Amino acid sequence: MSGLIGKKIGMTSIYDASGKVVPCTVLEAGPCVVTQVKTIEKDGYEAIQLAYDEKKEKRTSKPLKGHFAKAGTSPKKVLREFTRFEEGSRKKHGEIIDVSVFVEGEYVDVSGISKGKGFQGVLKRHNFGGVGDSTHGQHNRLRAPGSIGSSSWPSRVFKGMKMAGRTGGNKVKMINLQIMKIVKEKNLVVVKGSVPGANGSYVIIERWS
Repeated sequence: MSGLIGKKIGMTSIYDASGKVVPCTVLEAGPCVVTQVKTIEKDGYEAIQLAYDEKKEKRTSKPLKGHFAKAGTSPKKVLREFTRFEEGSRKKHGEIIDVSVFVEGEYVDVSGISKGKGFQGVLKRHNFGGVGDSTHGQHNRLRAPGSIGSSSWPSRVFKGMKMAGRTGGNKVKMINLQIMKIVKEKNLVVVKGSVPGANGSYVIIERWS
């Protein structure tokens, strides 16, 4: 099994075997329901679709109601596909997958939507230096970006120019996070380091490869 859908609970710190304090993130991983099994014969590729987190039936469209009913489960909020499988780990339609697919000490990738920061300037958005550490040709306007292109030629602003704009709210993947602890009774996974997103946001936990 290549991964699970989960939710970020928050951050904490734990002591490792040597007595060192390690900052960690607590994630709720599953339980997820297999709502669709895709095969090469029917779909052209192999994958399984997992669903996570209860959703009110009145908030669910009729096509999705039928989709969930086929899997014998109630409507869910999040649907994601997973494509990498270990030998002998193929799941069946309607099967429930929980945190037991992971083992303590292994490494996983965690992806989520980063916190939105709103419209930000170049210092915060692109780490420009500002006046104290002058960069980009500006010398007397504190947090301004400086020159964004020459006037005579090419007389335009090149695509990709680093400028002020809306910041955050992007998909971010943190790779090689070690699983420090697993609490099976509560479906919790404690991973080393930080994870993108606000508390309560959805994350995808994939086995490292």
